[in-house]
Amino acid sequence: MNFSTVSLSKTLLPSTRFLRSSQTRLRPFFARPVPGSKPRLSNKPLSISIGSHRRQPVTMAAAIGSKQLTVFDAEEDLAVSLAKYTAKLSDKFTSEKGAFTVVLSGGSLIKALRKLTESPYLESLEWSKWHVFWVDERVVKKDHPDSNYKLAFDGFLSKVPIPPNQIYAINDTLPPEGAAEDYESRLKQLVWDHVIKVTTSGLPRFDLMLLGMGPDGHVASLFPGHPLLKETEKWVTYIKDSPKPPPERITFTFPVINASAYVAMVVTGSGKAGAVHKALSGGENTGLTDRLPVEMVELEQGEFTWFTDKAAVSMLNEGTSL
Repeated sequence: MNFSTVSLSKTLLPSTRFLRSSQTRLRPFFARPVPGSKPRLSNKPLSISIGSHRRQPVTMAAAIGSKQLTVFDAEEDLAVSLAKYTAKLSDKFTSEKGAFTVVLSGGSLIKALRKLTESPYLESLEWSKWHVFWVDERVVKKDHPDSNYKLAFDGFLSKVPIPPNQIYAINDTLPPEGAAEDYESRLKQLVWDHVIKVTTSGLPRFDLMLLGMGPDGHVASLFPGHPLLKETEKWVTYIKDSPKPPPERITFTFPVINASAYVAMVVTGSGKAGAVHKALSGGENTGLTDRLPVEMVELEQGEFTWFTDKAAVSMLNEGTSL
């Protein structure tokens, strides 16, 4: 299995060259934030780390958190690595606090999780301690083809023994406003019940968010140029005019997404290469109004990992062979 890893700054220079690992399997490298430090923005690039044998210091890690890019030759290799990554975090959090809070999205992410439904993970993970949520959901019935719940249930949740009362789907009998309010109320109750941890600022801190990205750079149901990008008060909000059907949805807001302990951003295919290029090699003069939603995923005190294939990063360094 061939893949390359790169530790990223807020701005990855377009001239940065990626190198392919040879026979040495690269271990993920995370730059851990300094406890108690406050994040601040900076255009100063981080040092690049390629390969477990060539690690270099990430000088701004404490200031802006950590980001890692992992590029796979094949989607099958990505799925294998994503399963190992998720399983490791499951073991970590179930051991440390007796629960693992996982947030899912829709789209191709669910297919990428398929290895978790196989041995050894099916037998070894403490599924009874998993609590599953959705970063966004379409306001449709749970058995509707557009439902993220149905997608996840058919492709993943029905194949693993997570207790049904620990799978938190939306109330599909409510309109968008009511569904968003109800979901936020349920999250707050789970905070009260000590299932979900909170940050020092009082935001829910999910253990792992497994996210995808659209070709336009949207994440969750937060779309480019939409007013919801500026929502900072609500944990969960609603949208009635989604540019991608169906139009009515609920979604986590950026303060909640950015409070996560870990985020895995799973992006594959050449159709998303433009958005990946914009997100990972944006210029210093890019204003807030020009930023894609995926660029606004900036963890306060967490670790962010891109899981991509070569097609998705094909525009980052044209002419360079990964």
